[in-house]
Amino acid sequence: MAGKKTTIWVYMGFLFFVLLLLLGVSMGENLAILEKATKICLSCIGLG
Repeated sequence: MAGKKTTIWVYMGFLFFVLLLLLGVSMGENLAILEKATKICLSCIGLG
């Protein structure tokens, strides 16, 4: 019985993750993060 409860929590956690992922993508957050990461990487190697 304990295994079944664990499985349910795993699925609920996964669904929550997917919901937050879709929410972030719909708000355009993925592009903002990519832009920030590019700026940081370019400054680290001395090009920015």
